[in-house]
Amino acid sequence: MNSPVTCFLIDDDEDDQELFTLALKKVDPRLTCVVADDCGEALQKLRQEDAFMPEYIFLDLNMPRMHGKQCLMELKKIARIEHIPIIIYSTSSEQKDILETKALGATDFLTKPPLISTLTNRLAKLILDRPMA
Repeated sequence: MNSPVTCFLIDDDEDDQELFTLALKKVDPRLTCVVADDCGEALQKLRQEDAFMPEYIFLDLNMPRMHGKQCLMELKKIARIEHIPIIIYSTSSEQKDILETKALGATDFLTKPPLISTLTNRLAKLILDRPMA
């Protein structure tokens, strides 16, 4: 990883946002995390700010106003981000959710782990082991 990588986290839970950001910094201090508190905010940012181009999008499923699956479908309609991996980041580990989100275009599914060390290891594997675009 030569240049800084930006991850875009779409999650309404402040504790989860904080843990995710801490875990990313442990993976590599150059990783940055931009957070949206809900799908509406995320979609607006991606549709209106052409300069904003994250390398990864992490999307929670259970959120107010718009569910993550609906948000995933809307994200898939934005042509300029079609190459960006969208990883579902949820407390769910239901096979139904995993299969449905992958069918809708999610690249991967990451169940929120109870320990930050587990999250750090999973993010490292996801980000550092995957070739950068």
